[in-house]
Amino acid sequence: MEKFLNSIQPLPSSALRTLRERLLVWYDGHARDLPWRASRDPYRVWVSEVMLQQTRVAAVVPHYHEFLRRFPTVKKLAAAREPSVLAAWSGLGYYCRARMLHAAARVVARERGGKFPETSEQWRKLPGIGRYTAAAIASIAFGEAVAVVDGNLERVLQRITGKALAGEPLWQTAQLFLDRERPGDFNQAMMELGATVCTPRAPACLTCPAVELCATRGELASIAKTARQKKREIHYALDSRNGAVLLVRRALEAQLMAGMWELPEIADVSTAAGKQRIPRVAPNDSGGANTLLFTLRHSITVTDYSVCVWNSTAGRQENGEWILRRRLPKLALTGLARKILRKAGLLEMRRRTPGHRYGSPTPHPESFPMAGHLKYRP
Repeated sequence: MEKFLNSIQPLPSSALRTLRERLLVWYDGHARDLPWRASRDPYRVWVSEVMLQQTRVAAVVPHYHEFLRRFPTVKKLAAAREPSVLAAWSGLGYYCRARMLHAAARVVARERGGKFPETSEQWRKLPGIGRYTAAAIASIAFGEAVAVVDGNLERVLQRITGKALAGEPLWQTAQLFLDRERPGDFNQAMMELGATVCTPRAPACLTCPAVELCATRGELASIAKTARQKKREIHYALDSRNGAVLLVRRALEAQLMAGMWELPEIADVSTAAGKQRIPRVAPNDSGGANTLLFTLRHSITVTDYSVCVWNSTAGRQENGEWILRRRLPKLALTGLARKILRKAGLLEMRRRTPGHRYGSPTPHPESFPMAGHLKYRP
């Protein structure tokens, strides 16, 4: 190991000490005021780290507050039903994270008596906890001198060293750079630097605390090209009657968003009219007419969706049920379904947590037609 570290050491020991000192001073004065940084509580650190995986900070903040309001302790989370956990997670995507967090909470609460692991090695024994998450929690909450590697930190290390580090050499380099007196803060400082200064495009090198020690002082040649965004148009039926909405549940064995609720998807009604313009009115399968209510944009990983929502009778739906509106806030809705229902005025935004602004619900665009007696899900 020592021979390996000597072979990759990009900076002399004195330069590494200088880098650590400068970075921590910069972090102390410039770190963003994020709610999970107010505490070293392992449960809160854990929840935030899982939420932040492949999700923007701005999107996580309101969900973090709401999740902790509903599940303030690991025991509360362990005792909750999975649909309640998924409902609180709705809008963050990658729902397997919520399921694994729930499963791991049950292990901590029931098998460990509520006692959290204190080392990264112990954390990795829990369901859904990988190398990064284990290291992040152990270093931030318990001060273990173990480095983390995420996309931001990877970019910072590659630029400072001038090397296209990847895999195990990248992890070993991160460990070499780590400040052992303040490992949690140093890990966060490196990630913060990558998120706010050493950005993927046009890094702000003049404001970087490590600029004098950086080998590239700018962008490193890309190792791989970023995947181009795909574009797709999808159509959904919004059928609301007698205070209820028709929703369908995804199969429990589905690969993505298993067991989540969404609106019925319908055929592309604009095909016959051509792609130049989406018609305002189009025939539906039941012989009536669909009326276009609104369109919106939605993105999932590498696909940008143009979503058309129609005031339509969707017809009989497999796995479909009428859900009373008062049940919607607690239902495990997909992020897109939640976005559509909010824009339609059928689902209110989560209440604001004091000191934070989340926006307000969009007014109901129009009144939906009412129908006769229907069977509802309580």
